Amino acid sequence: MREDEKFLVLLSQFEITNKKIENILAALGDDISIKNFFALESAKKLVGEELYANMQTCASATRLEMYLTNLKNAGITLLTRFSDGYPYKLEVLPDAPYFLFCKGNIDLLKETAISIVGSRTPSNYGRIMTDRFSEGLAKAGVVVVSGLAYGVDSIAHRKALEVGGKTIAVLGSGMNNIYPAEHTSLAKEIAEKGLLISEYCPSMKATRYTFPQRNRIIAGLSDGVLITEAGLKSGTVHTKDFALDYGKDVFALPGNVTSEKSELPNGLIKSGQGQAVTEADDILKFIGFERKEEKKTEKAVKLSFEEQEIVNLLSKGDKDMEFLSKNSTLNINILNSYLTTLEIRGIIRRLPGGVYGLV
Repeated sequence: MREDEKFLVLLSQFEITNKKIENILAALGDDISIKNFFALESAKKLVGEELYANMQTCASATRLEMYLTNLKNAGITLLTRFSDGYPYKLEVLPDAPYFLFCKGNIDLLKETAISIVGSRTPSNYGRIMTDRFSEGLAKAGVVVVSGLAYGVDSIAHRKALEVGGKTIAVLGSGMNNIYPAEHTSLAKEIAEKGLLISEYCPSMKATRYTFPQRNRIIAGLSDGVLITEAGLKSGTVHTKDFALDYGKDVFALPGNVTSEKSELPNGLIKSGQGQAVTEADDILKFIGFERKEEKKTEKAVKLSFEEQEIVNLLSKGDKDMEFLSKNSTLNINILNSYLTTLEIRGIIRRLPGGVYGLV
């Protein structure tokens, strides 16, 4: 591990803001290392006496190794801004997080992703449409990203998991303090089948300030942000603003113009900042994503001579009983018997007016 990465690993153990880290790195210049930090005359002033003392305690190679081992035993992978596996989508952001605590499949960070965000108390329309979008995107192979919150977030995560898709939950707290607590089991399932990520050390609790910061990661990780329902005072506004600042595509679900829950998406459409969408395929086409079709395996169907004769006649188009009787070698009773058998096997179908056709 490089010296600059070791230094960020040390910092990742504490509740420390991006701004403070920027100031520390600026003071270190080109020599970012633990040794150089403690050699700085301004080090104690930069971080405060208490944090400085805690950093000294945790700075040894043995303590760092123990810290990383504990994370590993908890199933957590730590990526820093200086790690090789740090996602490019976040690396290019002006306010990229310095740490990413990851639990689950970190390869999802490299895949095409759409964030689905919105109201914590969606209407029935919002719930149904969030469900549909998440299902459509997940089935197509797109990673569904959201923030594990009540309402739209949890609906999007659950539907993606339900259909066997991929989802990333970005936390506004540390891994050991899932918020809301009611979503602990959902978080566990996401960690097993998708990915949980947080920029906060595992012990950190959620605060009113951590959620807006969390929203920049939701926007940054995505190739586009979908807002299904949200009011003008919703926290979703932060995600929308980050997405626009980062040059991401913003998608909006049109809603009832008298509904406060549709004010934000309707406003985005009206202002031209958001692309109106009514189904997942609208988003897939807009971003040029090639849907991953399920591979269908053809099953060999064994037919008797008589059955094959009937199938051959129907391959020319739908035919009635009179045509089949005149053009086959079968008498009417045997013909009826084989038609019934073929229908039961799902090879042909009976249509109105005594007409038959291939399935």
